[in-house]
Amino acid sequence: MVIEGYKFAAAPLVLGIVALIFGWHVLAVQIAAVILLGLAIFILYFFRDPQRRIPDENGVVVSPADGRVLEVVDEQHDGRPGRRISIFLAIWNVHVNRSPVTGQISRIDYRPGKFHMAMKGAASAENEQNIIYLDTTAGQIVVKQIAGMIARRVVLWKQTGQTVARGERIGIVRFGSRVDLWLPLEAKIAVKPGDNVAGGSSIVARWG
Repeated sequence: MVIEGYKFAAAPLVLGIVALIFGWHVLAVQIAAVILLGLAIFILYFFRDPQRRIPDENGVVVSPADGRVLEVVDEQHDGRPGRRISIFLAIWNVHVNRSPVTGQISRIDYRPGKFHMAMKGAASAENEQNIIYLDTTAGQIVVKQIAGMIARRVVLWKQTGQTVARGERIGIVRFGSRVDLWLPLEAKIAVKPGDNVAGGSSIVARWG
């Protein structure tokens, strides 16, 4: 469980319990209590953080997020040719993001922006996002945490200069969102649109 989950769930949980204790004989209060407790349970479910089996095979790139692959497209980044894998996180997916490779965070750019629906292609370029540059022995890759129409907060737990391991937790995007992974052109993509992936455990490419 992500610690933020306890913080967000505390208020509806306490209010729901209080409502049940002191208003159990009033139907309207009972309904309100059930709604509050249901909200608390949903929040705790949303912030779940299950353990994952991280592949130890050399040269693999794992998914940075749980969800469904929206698209795999050729795309330049900072003038370099490559491919972008976009993953859509539905509200029921685990929202903890993980590092796709072992490397050092050389740069983090926060970019304010719009809140298009995360499934739209424009979200990759125009929505609020954290852009994380990871330097590895084989080269540089880029991960984007992208806010959506409902998810309006991207949270990164790491800082520039830190080294992260493949599959290590790096942040979270709240309540439905999108994560993009940019890889150099020589990477061999192992997923296609429509594939379901699990953060930290699903292999999305082979590279290096």
